[in-house]
Amino acid sequence: MATLLIVHHTPSPNCQALFEAVVSGATAPEIEGVKVVRRAALSATAADVLAADAYLMGTPANLGYMSGALKHFFDQVYYPCLDETRGRPFGFWVHGGSDVTGAVRGIEAITGGLGWRPAAASVTVTGEPGRTDIEACWELGATVAAGLMS
Repeated sequence: MATLLIVHHTPSPNCQALFEAVVSGATAPEIEGVKVVRRAALSATAADVLAADAYLMGTPANLGYMSGALKHFFDQVYYPCLDETRGRPFGFWVHGGSDVTGAVRGIEAITGGLGWRPAAASVTVTGEPGRTDIEACWELGATVAAGLMS
């Protein structure tokens, strides 16, 4: 069975709503043979990353960058996972009050350094998430999970 690791930092109701939509998509009834593991960014480990076949990450944009929690996750797993996870698929979502550009750039730089390959377009949301934002997060979760089905 393939494993999808969802690493998230959800400090607000808006971030929580997007996270729940991603999980709902990844665990949709039509997704078979994929185990979904959820970890808060501050508790996710290199062992979690090494045990997974694909990744989804979610973060708020704080002061123009990804949350410190997600950055901490990347700092902890980068070198232990560098050679072992190259080529693995990933996706991500970012929520911000007004601008998410720096957070997106940071995530793309780190995942590029890890050699991970985008499995779906990222989802970026500013302000209160609307219906289309929630649907986009559901699609993100479903798309990455479906890519792991054998």
